Amino acid sequence: MVPEYSGPTTMSASEAFVEQLVAEGVTLVPGIVGSAYMDALDLFPDAGIRFLPVAHEQNAAHMADGYARVTGRPTAVVAQNGPGITNFVTAVTAAYWAHTPMVVITPSAGSAGVGLGGFQETDQLPIFSKITKWQVQVNRPDRMSELLRRAFYVAKAENGPVQVDIPRDYFYGTAEYDIYPSAELRRGPGDAERLRAAAALLANARKPVIIAGGGVVAADGVEEVAALAEYLTAPVANSYLHNDSFPYSHRLAVGPLGYQGSKAAMRLISEADVVLALGCRLNPFGTLPQHGLDYWPSDAKIIQIDADHRRLGLTKKIELGICGDAKSSAAELIRLLKAEQADRRPDSHRLARIADEKAAWADELETWSSRSGEPISPRRALSLIRDVLPQDAIVSTDIGNICSVSNSYLHFETPRSFLAAMTFGNCGYAYPTALGAKLAAPDRPVLSYVGDGAWGMSLAEVMTAVREDIPVVSVVWNNKQWGAEKKNQVIWFGDRYVGSNLDNPDFAEIARAMGANGITASTEDDIQPAIKEALDSGRPTVVQVHADPLELGDPFRRDAMRYPQRHLDKYAHLSANA
Repeated sequence: MVPEYSGPTTMSASEAFVEQLVAEGVTLVPGIVGSAYMDALDLFPDAGIRFLPVAHEQNAAHMADGYARVTGRPTAVVAQNGPGITNFVTAVTAAYWAHTPMVVITPSAGSAGVGLGGFQETDQLPIFSKITKWQVQVNRPDRMSELLRRAFYVAKAENGPVQVDIPRDYFYGTAEYDIYPSAELRRGPGDAERLRAAAALLANARKPVIIAGGGVVAADGVEEVAALAEYLTAPVANSYLHNDSFPYSHRLAVGPLGYQGSKAAMRLISEADVVLALGCRLNPFGTLPQHGLDYWPSDAKIIQIDADHRRLGLTKKIELGICGDAKSSAAELIRLLKAEQADRRPDSHRLARIADEKAAWADELETWSSRSGEPISPRRALSLIRDVLPQDAIVSTDIGNICSVSNSYLHFETPRSFLAAMTFGNCGYAYPTALGAKLAAPDRPVLSYVGDGAWGMSLAEVMTAVREDIPVVSVVWNNKQWGAEKKNQVIWFGDRYVGSNLDNPDFAEIARAMGANGITASTEDDIQPAIKEALDSGRPTVVQVHADPLELGDPFRRDAMRYPQRHLDKYAHLSANA
């Protein structure tokens, strides 16, 4: 329960810290125990805050990421000063590029010893300066609640991580503190004149297309986007790795853009005369050519609406940029359009074309996924899992080859269901993020897709899942290789495998040794029963899938690689011309 403001109160700095967390609705803080903040930690249980200890601090921040993306509100993450804090960096960067609000608490060396090179000391603010929306160091103990409150506000207002650095001795001391209730920023639809111009462009468009981005999910704006799409008879594509930004079953849904995305979405957007990118920063990686299609429309008028004004027109030339909330903007566009033409009818020819493209893509994908036999085809396995996933499932994916190919197969009906490593693309993301998602939505089934290379970075958290009773199912693709890198070696480096082959242990056996369920799928007939057993067990479960190492998805970016040219005699045989 969030308390009401009751005026200044005498308390310790640790009490002010904890009470401000309570005022922000924080009930979960992942991290690793440390002496630097132990005075505040001692208060957590009586404050109603669950401290969730993990195996590695990076995974604590990933957990906070998953929790925030599913609940729509930030939590805090904390660790010991120095090495504990530097272990946050990768996950905080991932959260920054995923626009995930979180408050990163970084206890630091005592104020009297700064600069002396004491135990576990480093300057923690510069480390996070480029991967946070705002940073502050508590410079007096009596400012503890004030600055922490501001941090939560900025995290929510700017959709990203913020850092609160607290000298360890500032958790002590007594003062008068104000504990205010949580503050929210309410965004509007954006500039009225620009919205009228956008409505005019859309009203006159012959082939409008909507891209629904992560901002649609963050704003809870799916219904408004659907209403706008229906009014315009506009196909709706999901932006890259936001497959939950529009319901898959909707007749205007055409699937995701980007790597291993939907050909239906790509073909339809290639013909667009007006594109409305709603809650979307038009990530360059998510608009690259794919499946041999260079689909981004060169002549279309682009309307980009995003809550972050810094993203407008940053990556693509746009006709109109509007800084606004995706939900409010979509609602205002509907109002403006209907004010001019209330009874616009659906375009039957457009609907037929959309249906044909969707059917053609579904048929082609089914053909790609039809190879039976052993070893198991990754595409076949992905399609089999897709067919038994509960409709309300949450899925997180890592960055490996098979995990990325899954973009073609992951369909969602509700938002806050798909969590991916986004453009930072770090390995070891999916499993701890799934743990955070399960804590946020305990009644929903949660799965992670992880390659065998990335699994080595996160499998220790199976111990956390067992200890804390977090029944997440992790599908581990065991094809004994770093698949994305190996594909590069196949194409550009003459099948010379340096560092990409893996001699793996039995991951199911390791899971059982940790106290979890461990299931192995060696044939395609094993896959669906294994997933059903895992979901029905109500326990942390690792499903190891022995996948065909020869079936690999295309490189992420062909334009980023070149055939090798060698000039020294000792390397001449490694040249592309050899």
